Amino acid sequence: MMDQDQQVNAIAITELLLNSNHPIDLIVIGGGPAGFMAAITAAEKGVSSVIVLEATAKTLEKVRISGGGRCNATHACWDPSELVNNYPRGRLPLLSCFSRFATGDAVAWFADRGLELVQEADGRMFPISNSSLEVISCLRNSAKSRGVCCFTKSFVKRIECLQGSGFLVHVVDQKPITTKRVLLATGGNPSGRKLAASLGHKIVKPVPSIFSLTLKPSSLNSCAGLAINDVNLKLVVGDKSFDETGRVLITHKGLSGPAILRLSSFAARELNRQKYQAKLIINWINVDQNLAKSLFQEFRALAGKRTLFSYRPFKKLPKRFWLALLHQVKIEPTLRWAELPSLLERKLLDILIRNSYTINGRVPYGEEFVIAGGVNLEEINIATMESLLIPGLFFSGEILDIDGITGGFNFQHCWTSGWLAGNAIAKSHNYMT
Repeated sequence: MMDQDQQVNAIAITELLLNSNHPIDLIVIGGGPAGFMAAITAAEKGVSSVIVLEATAKTLEKVRISGGGRCNATHACWDPSELVNNYPRGRLPLLSCFSRFATGDAVAWFADRGLELVQEADGRMFPISNSSLEVISCLRNSAKSRGVCCFTKSFVKRIECLQGSGFLVHVVDQKPITTKRVLLATGGNPSGRKLAASLGHKIVKPVPSIFSLTLKPSSLNSCAGLAINDVNLKLVVGDKSFDETGRVLITHKGLSGPAILRLSSFAARELNRQKYQAKLIINWINVDQNLAKSLFQEFRALAGKRTLFSYRPFKKLPKRFWLALLHQVKIEPTLRWAELPSLLERKLLDILIRNSYTINGRVPYGEEFVIAGGVNLEEINIATMESLLIPGLFFSGEILDIDGITGGFNFQHCWTSGWLAGNAIAKSHNYMT
C-alpha cells in the first residue's frame, strides 16, 4: 500500500504520462546510492521531472546493511592520485573523475545537507550517529525536497530507443513511460547489465571481488579468531603473483582481514580463471631471512634458559599462534632456547618467513558483496557518464566495470559517478530548454 507521499507522486506521474507532450526529463533505474546521487544532483541543477524506479520493495537497501548497519560512506583518502590506487578496475579513468568530485567533496556534500561524517583510526568514515539510517534519511529527504519521485516494486523489463531522441521505458505491470534521458544505476544486479547489453553495450564478465580465502588443509584451525598485524602476503595464481602487507584474520575456514580482502580484490579475475586454486606464501613477521636469523641468535643469548613457549621472540604473534607453529615444526614447547637444534631453528625460520599454504576456494565477505565487471568503460564518456553509443543514456555506480576494495571506496565511486552524471544530465537539459 502507498503512503500519502507516494499517492501524490503517483497522481503527478500519471498526469505527466497522460500528456504525451510532456515526457519525463529523467528516469533513473535503480534506487541505490549512485542512482539517488544522480537524481538529486540533476534535480538540484534544474532538471524538472525526475523519477527513480527501484525493482525491489525498498530503496537504498545496500546503504542500510553496509558497515554492519553503520554505513562506511567513504574513506579519508583526500588525494585523487592516492585514492585511485584502491580500485583494482577503473583506476586510470577514475583519476579524472576524482579530480572533480572526490572524498572531500562527498564529505562536504553530506555536511551541506545536515549529515556529518567522521573518520576512524583506519581511515573509514561513518555518519557521526553510527547509523546507516541517517545516510538514508539524508538521501531520501534531499530527493524529496527537490521533487524527485521514487517508486519501488517497479521492475524495468525493457528500454526502447525512440526515433529522433528519447526512450520508452517498459515497466512490469505498468504503462510504458516516455522519457528524454535514462540513467542505469542498478549496481551489481544482472538486470541492469542485461538492459545495457540489449542497448548494444559490451559487458565485461562479472566475477566476485572482495572475499576471504579458504585453505587446504588448514594447519591454523586452532588459531581461529586471532588477528596478526603487518603480515606480508604473496599470492601466486597461475603465472601471476600479487603482493600485499597488512592485518590478517585467521578464520575456521582459512584467512580473512583487510590484507586478504585487498589481495582477493586485486587478484579477483585471475582467481576466477583458476577456479580459486592458488598458492599463498606468508611472511608472518615481515622481516627478511638474515634479520630473522640474527634475531634468533639474540634470543638464544638473552633467553637461553627460557622455554620456547614462555619466551616468544616476536611479541606481535599471539601465544596460541606461536604454539601452533611450534607444533607444526614438531618442536616441544618446553624445549629451551639454548637447546634448540640448528635444523629445527631453520624449519621454524622457514615457517615464519615463507610458509606456503594451498588456497582452494573463497568465502563471500558478509554484506560487502562486490563484483568485478560490468559495462565496458571504453563505451562510456567518463567525464559525463554518458554512453558513447546512445545519446541520452547514462550510467553510474557499480553497473560499470569499476570496483574498489573494502573500506568505503565503492560508495565513493557511487557518489562521484552519480554526481558527474547528474551534472551532465542537467547541463544537457538546460541546453535543450
